Amino acid sequence: MGRVVLVTGVAGDPGAGFVRMIRDEPDVDRVIGVDMVAPAAEPAGVDFVLADIRNPMIAKVVASAAVDTVVHLSPSELPPIRGGAVSIKETNVIGTMQLLAACQKAPSIRRLVVRSTTAVYGGSPRDPALFAEDTEPRVQPSTGWAKDAVEIEGYVRGFARRRPDVAVTVLRFAPLLGPRTDSPMGAYFALPVLPTLLGYDPRLQFVHEDDLREALRIAMLADRPGTYNIAAEGVLFLSQAARRLGRPVVPFPAAAVGLVNQGLRRAGSVHLSAEQVRLLTHGRVVDPARAREKLGFVAVRSTAETFADYAEGRRSTGLLDPRRLAQVPDRLADLLLTRRNPDG
Repeated sequence: MGRVVLVTGVAGDPGAGFVRMIRDEPDVDRVIGVDMVAPAAEPAGVDFVLADIRNPMIAKVVASAAVDTVVHLSPSELPPIRGGAVSIKETNVIGTMQLLAACQKAPSIRRLVVRSTTAVYGGSPRDPALFAEDTEPRVQPSTGWAKDAVEIEGYVRGFARRRPDVAVTVLRFAPLLGPRTDSPMGAYFALPVLPTLLGYDPRLQFVHEDDLREALRIAMLADRPGTYNIAAEGVLFLSQAARRLGRPVVPFPAAAVGLVNQGLRRAGSVHLSAEQVRLLTHGRVVDPARAREKLGFVAVRSTAETFADYAEGRRSTGLLDPRRLAQVPDRLADLLLTRRNPDG
């Protein structure tokens, strides 16, 4: 008999795309999608359950279907349909606690895959060049999605100790980008003018929406418990990303973050969360070697290719010509060499 897989957070991508991906897996007999809002189009071949995982009733869903594999995608950096920061934290943390309690009681559970984030490494001027899974953050995240993820991982480790018979896999994803999936960084890069932190040009690393789903699929099928960084190879500096989009940048001092957010809200645009500000200040790059060697996952697209696919898919062309902007560094270098060697 094949697996019965329960996936939380399937109303939108990446959850909706993931359940479509796994419904035809030969080792999967049944896929149950759970969310607190109905998807725009219910995926064929997937049993959708309208349920709030913050409610203890989720235990009945797990038990009645004899679920053996849970893929928990509900933890999110995106705001819910209704409610503010409190609602986000409740969905992320309390929802995870209720789901883990349901899994704790269900003898059928054999595998648990949990979505997390590389934001658990925090952001600090003393950060290492590369974060491995065992690297301790120099400054612990204290707000938002990053803090929620730290708490979630703590609860998941506690569950793993109580249920050593369950293969528990935590995937720490780099910031998500793609032409079809909404994400905070995708919304940021869609701005006509990019606000940046004065004096900083952070190194950025992404993961493509297709690679995210493939990492989840591999983790669901493989008995490879542990914590893994899931990220594309390579980095982009924020200045490079802006040039490739043709976006002008407006540097602002860190003390003006509140004013910038007020302006963005008045324009009906994105809100720069504390996590995004840390990322746009210090950047973050992780080492995906463990995922490659032990989980068997390798991202198909590099960070640069992921960014290019995002820009192409969103038709994201800014006020400035990216081709001409890309030539600026070379022209400056030629000018400097000419001045140093006037007779050359």
